[in-house]
Amino acid sequence: MGVAQESINQIRQKAEQGDAEAQYNVAWMYAEGRGVAQDDRLAVIWFHKAADHGYAVAQSDLGMMYENGRGVAQDYRQALAWYQKAADQGKAEAQYNLGVMYAFGRGVTQDDHQAVQLFHKAANQGFALAQYNLGVMYLEGRGVAQDDSQAVTWCQKAIAQGFDPTQHKLRQKAEQGDAEAQFNMGLMYAKGRGVAQDDRLAVIWFHKAADQGNAEAQYNLGTMYLKGHGVPQDDRQVVAWYRKAADQGLAKAQSGLGAMYASGRGVAQDDRQVVTWYQKAADQGDVKAQSGLGVMYAYGRGVVQDYHRAVAWYQKAADQGDAWAQSALAAMYAEGQGVSQNYKESIKWYRLAAAQGYAGAQNNLGWLYSEGQGVPQDYVEAIKWYRLAAAQGNAEAQYNLGVMYLKGNGVAPDYAEAYAWFILAAANGAELKSRDDLRQMMTQEQIAAGEQRAKALQARIERK
Repeated sequence: MGVAQESINQIRQKAEQGDAEAQYNVAWMYAEGRGVAQDDRLAVIWFHKAADHGYAVAQSDLGMMYENGRGVAQDYRQALAWYQKAADQGKAEAQYNLGVMYAFGRGVTQDDHQAVQLFHKAANQGFALAQYNLGVMYLEGRGVAQDDSQAVTWCQKAIAQGFDPTQHKLRQKAEQGDAEAQFNMGLMYAKGRGVAQDDRLAVIWFHKAADQGNAEAQYNLGTMYLKGHGVPQDDRQVVAWYRKAADQGLAKAQSGLGAMYASGRGVAQDDRQVVTWYQKAADQGDVKAQSGLGVMYAYGRGVVQDYHRAVAWYQKAADQGDAWAQSALAAMYAEGQGVSQNYKESIKWYRLAAAQGYAGAQNNLGWLYSEGQGVPQDYVEAIKWYRLAAAQGNAEAQYNLGVMYLKGNGVAPDYAEAYAWFILAAANGAELKSRDDLRQMMTQEQIAAGEQRAKALQARIERK
């Protein structure tokens, strides 16, 4: 939920006047992109201002920024210093994080005894992570005499608060540098599995794993750059990370790289490269690549045009249930391209795609019923399919539905309803002539009714 601009201005004004709490709130606005563009660098600046005023929670969070390298170069010594300041004020999370720094020797000489003391302080305040880690220290006899009873007591306290030991072990492996665990941590944050969804933390973990050569992490990091999730959108970064994963043979990265070459995003448009990468992915069974390769053969892009090969690749993707490929295959049967013309086969594939909600197939199925191609002519059935596609914003279906109302095919003639659908179709890129010609035949009352109906239909579409 966004932050009201008035509230943002008030908080910023107080922050600029030196109010530590307001400075801390501004920091988190930038850290999370709440009401402002997300910017870790500015977040660090404001955390610093609040921390310099002695604001404990800001000191703790500033330590976290230094530990994770968010908005600043990673610096364990700075992290340690800020955690210490907050811990000295009794901040439980800082005490726990400082304990972790001692337990792993980050920015300080490794010291289990000091880690246990810090975990104890945080655990006594009810901090679940500290309670669990304290239990582990007792279990393993690290920094304290081994004591199963104390181990069970502290672990149970943590679990009673909803703490998940499995997730914690995964985090520990990730923090120790295990690339697969780092990748899985990225997925957890990206999808909000067992943790609060956080794209920026997902990117951090994907980056750690990707830098170690984990292909899945490289692909996911590329996708985060593609969508601008947790990082500014950057097509060049997309291409760079997809290529790293593609070079390791990851099919979806090869397919994704082919798509980037097809659109010329982040790289010069190159149909030959498109075919190369689609082919590699398609040979591994990647559905998107199989469909894409079918398109390249159908239109002779980067290869000699070959309808037979186009059909073959569409068929492979269609057999895997891809709605777009099923619709494309149906069109090849309807046109007799690469196969003998066969409307019944076309109808079969259009039905499969339409049943999955693919608007293009629904519209084309409606057209076949309207024209009686491969099926007995049935205007009512045509309208059913046109309406399903039109409700998804398909301009061609909206236009065709307008024609049905104009001519009274399967419905009572209704100029206002026809005009409404022509308005929506035109707004979505369909030709304007039918709308304008119909308008010349209508009364002012009918025009007003059609315009009102168009608004209602558009509102209904947008709600879906």
